[in-house]
Amino acid sequence: MPKLHEAAPLSRSVKLAGSELTCSCHACAFFSADDEEQAILTPFARDGLAANDRLVQIVNNQHRDDRVRRLKAEGIDVDAATARGQLEIRPWEQAYLSGSNGFDQDAMLALIQDVLKEGRSSGFGMTRLWANMEWALEDLPGVEKIVEYETRLNHVLPKYDDVVVCTYDLNKFSAATVMDILRTHPQVIVGGILQQNPFFVPPDQFLAELQARRNPCVTA
Repeated sequence: MPKLHEAAPLSRSVKLAGSELTCSCHACAFFSADDEEQAILTPFARDGLAANDRLVQIVNNQHRDDRVRRLKAEGIDVDAATARGQLEIRPWEQAYLSGSNGFDQDAMLALIQDVLKEGRSSGFGMTRLWANMEWALEDLPGVEKIVEYETRLNHVLPKYDDVVVCTYDLNKFSAATVMDILRTHPQVIVGGILQQNPFFVPPDQFLAELQARRNPCVTA
């Protein structure tokens, strides 16, 4: 078991956004257009399916048909991959927004772990999770906790040798949110290139900062 914040080594390297990963990954991917996102991550999905990895995608259900079309354009037999449990396209309502009252970050942290465990127990090499994060723009309770959730993921993901990519449209999120999100991911994709993130802040440190923001009059 890796130490806290220490990424687990991958059983083999993974190509993503012009780089080669050799350890588990929690990356934020910033894009300015949907086509830009697809150009980077659809080949990542195709390569994973060819390597017997499990691919889990979390999308706005209104965009599911387009996602399926793009995967098929990459030569992926979506129906066959889905039937054998290798490909799963989940709507937000079966993930981030599955609670009866908006976003429950504790439930989602548990779900992420279940998904990653399921991939390995089902005989797949690893799980490649590609999650669109625009659910946090919905007018629902709890979505304002997205930064805290992303930070807490860094307590969880180092335990698994998998690759998790959270995608953000720079045109839809505020600059302040983008800066906070950047600080919650050990890796970042900007300009189509994956790199180690020099702005990453360890989760305990960032959680303390978030707490101080909520209670500015409380001092240690």
